[in-house]
Amino acid sequence: MNIIDELKWRGAINQMSDEESLHRLVAEKSVGLYCGVDPTGDSLHIGHLIPFMMLKRFQMAGHRAHIVIGGGTGSIGDPSGKKSERVLQSMEQVHHNEQKLTEQMERLFGKDNITIVNNYQWLSKIDLLSFLRDYGKLFNVNTMLGKEIIASRLEAGISFTEFTYQILQSIDFYHLFKENDVQLQIGGADQWGNITAGIDLIHKLNDSDKKAFALTIPLMLKADGTKFGKTAGGAIWLDPEKTTPYEFYQFWLNQDDRDVIKYLKYFTFLSRTEIDQLAEKVKIQPEKREAQRRLAEEVTAFVHGKEAVKQAEHISQALFSGDVRQLNAVEIEQGFKNMPTVEVENQAENIIEWLVQTNIEKSKRQAREDVTNGAISINGERIRDLEFTIDPAANFDGKFIIARRGKKKYFLARVKR
Repeated sequence: MNIIDELKWRGAINQMSDEESLHRLVAEKSVGLYCGVDPTGDSLHIGHLIPFMMLKRFQMAGHRAHIVIGGGTGSIGDPSGKKSERVLQSMEQVHHNEQKLTEQMERLFGKDNITIVNNYQWLSKIDLLSFLRDYGKLFNVNTMLGKEIIASRLEAGISFTEFTYQILQSIDFYHLFKENDVQLQIGGADQWGNITAGIDLIHKLNDSDKKAFALTIPLMLKADGTKFGKTAGGAIWLDPEKTTPYEFYQFWLNQDDRDVIKYLKYFTFLSRTEIDQLAEKVKIQPEKREAQRRLAEEVTAFVHGKEAVKQAEHISQALFSGDVRQLNAVEIEQGFKNMPTVEVENQAENIIEWLVQTNIEKSKRQAREDVTNGAISINGERIRDLEFTIDPAANFDGKFIIARRGKKKYFLARVKR
């Protein structure tokens, strides 16, 4: 299947310039294309992942993918999607973020058919007068004001610095077109104005018949109309230190039946046949959540590796069954990250006293009642003995004590060292 046809089936195309020519071009040759990201943070989140999944599909289809880390553009700030000016980061922070994003991209894309570049390399070499004479003269202010990115900011105001962002991104496209034979730029729906401005610049400076193209990805919304990727706890990051692989896995596992097939098309490399089969299972056996489980497995394996999937499934099973004894300290850190947590002294304590001291129980009377009724488990073992002694050194390398009240209410106690 032509890669453009595949992206259409996956619902991954919002706008495209000169579709007929681009469809023919990708069928005829290995095409150079790029997608960029500014180092505004030291990790990508799953919102960033959307256009880069499309870039990955081009890479897998044999096209020459390029990733631009925006060390230059990121130092001034993209006005896209912002109602006010960005706060400028220090160049030290920008360079730190560049390094972290580059490492993430290398893990996701490997080394075949991929080139990772930093636009600071060429943008930093353009002096002010050259910028104004060689590029600024080619951009009509009236045209720039008509672009949605700029127009949406006029009422609140926009600095000259952010106003020029569109010119810098256009220079990126022209540079890669000239130096790396890149003919296609892909990005989010809000990047259409910036990308087409780059095409216009190429047309003005290019003296050959070779064309440049734009392709944008739709804004992704959940079935309830809210923006994809945002949760009550904040963004879902690709950095395992910010969002653990277990949390990452659970995010995908908990997707709505109305959204899961769309996400399988966007975020996995499963075939059309397999996705159609999963769609049928959502209709006839939604309670099994097989599509969600496959989605969680595929995306977690892509971002964190297959071992992370096994670990996430192991944690999920232990929490569901209550048999937490099979977990190790690393898995506990992941699985209990967002659960109620207290610090306890490294000393043995009677269970009733301990439950009250940690505020798991509000009173000794309630603690005795819950223990007697078998409602309390410590480290996966149900305790009914009112004289039971909790020994912090007994499990999990002496680092944790896990208490459960009832079937679902977990508590983590960190043992002071």
